[in-house]
Amino acid sequence: MNPSQHLRTPELRRYATGDVAVAGDMLWAVEAHLEICSPCRERLNEQVARQSPQTAALLVRVQAALSVELTGDGQMPARRLPRRLGWWVPPGLLPRLAMTLLVVAAALGLDLAGSTRVLPSLVLLVAPVAPLLGVSAVWSTSPDPAHELVVASPRAGLSLVLQRTLAVLVVVIPALTVAGWLAGTSPAAWLLPCLAFTAGALALGEVVALRWAAIALGLVWTVGVITPTVLRRVLAPGALTTGTPWLLRPGSLPYWTGLVIVIAIVLVARRDAYAGLRSDRWFVR
Repeated sequence: MNPSQHLRTPELRRYATGDVAVAGDMLWAVEAHLEICSPCRERLNEQVARQSPQTAALLVRVQAALSVELTGDGQMPARRLPRRLGWWVPPGLLPRLAMTLLVVAAALGLDLAGSTRVLPSLVLLVAPVAPLLGVSAVWSTSPDPAHELVVASPRAGLSLVLQRTLAVLVVVIPALTVAGWLAGTSPAAWLLPCLAFTAGALALGEVVALRWAAIALGLVWTVGVITPTVLRRVLAPGALTTGTPWLLRPGSLPYWTGLVIVIAIVLVARRDAYAGLRSDRWFVR
């Protein structure tokens, strides 16, 4: 079904009457279109009134009762985010983005306060895993109490996860770019590793919970790269001519590129994994 085309009258009639012969994928397509198409919703109301007057009368009574409840018992709380932005920014994401920016700012402060001859740029070391704190919140039960409702909506799936991940990157990457510029670090050194870790968390999150995937990758990078690099340069500052790990040098960029391509293929091949609660099954409630 083309989202730009309106639903046909027979499709609306079968949907309005609850025809059990309608295929499941067709039901999802109809509901997804109705969510974004006001004219088709109006036509659906007409079909419901024509095919089932009792249902239409019940809807009117429910709407009237809800109107009385909502206007008589106090005001509804104001929406913190516009409706469309709410799909891009789930609850719990903004505090994690703020924490990420604080970490980047702290790394930049230590870079500017110290000597780059003694210690490699902390902004460079942190940059590859900086988005993981926000990415861990884009598809999880813990920071989003409405996660199960989101999973059951027609928008659920990899496309929504990628939209929310893009919202994280739109905030984190410019912050890293500015911090790197102040610390004398080019985005060319950390951008591909950053994208690889972000995509890797999404791919691993198709198998386990996205939170655990982000935590695991962050720990691997911290234990395998950040900690040894910092300790080596602090304990033996004159042992090497450069403190930059090989994984962040220009020679490693082709390998990062290949890794990003492989992960992208895996994400596309398993794109249906984010359409259900199984991708979040390891969360402890």
